[in-house]
Amino acid sequence: MKKAAPSTKKNTSGSKKELEVQAASELIDAKIAELIDWRGEILAKVRTLIKQADPEVVEEWKWRGVPVWSHAGIICTGETYKNVVKLTFAQGASLEDPSQLFNSSLEGNTRRAIDYHESDAIDSKALKALIRAAVNRNTSKESAKAKKKKPSSKQAAAEPTLLSGGNPQIAKP
Repeated sequence: MKKAAPSTKKNTSGSKKELEVQAASELIDAKIAELIDWRGEILAKVRTLIKQADPEVVEEWKWRGVPVWSHAGIICTGETYKNVVKLTFAQGASLEDPSQLFNSSLEGNTRRAIDYHESDAIDSKALKALIRAAVNRNTSKESAKAKKKKPSSKQAAAEPTLLSGGNPQIAKP
């Protein structure tokens, strides 16, 4: 079977980031088309649910062939193996999982995963809630970082200005 190749058309109107996202989406399309069995169906369904849960999600293609969905940080990855489609949540250990979707990678302190096997049903409502929780975690973490970086006007005035090259001598105002 011939693999679907991503479009090589040059889009001069888009930014480099837009082109990367477009290329990643096309690579994910190709990956789904290449998987002509139940794994492709599950990956396609999960992808649709992720986009429904977060319309602003960014699709990426990392680590030599892994679909990644991000919004202010990685939400999850979609890995396909012979007997399983694995949805790994980058910060899954810190997410509430009332529907107990996480069934893999439970021993770590950071990641959690959902393994989908051929006969498994996807709980759309619970998966969307988990995606939204991951996005909320990422965006709240991002806003906390932004607040932490912004010094108050008093702090900014009290901090010395260093000479170029990071010279520890204080420059005169």
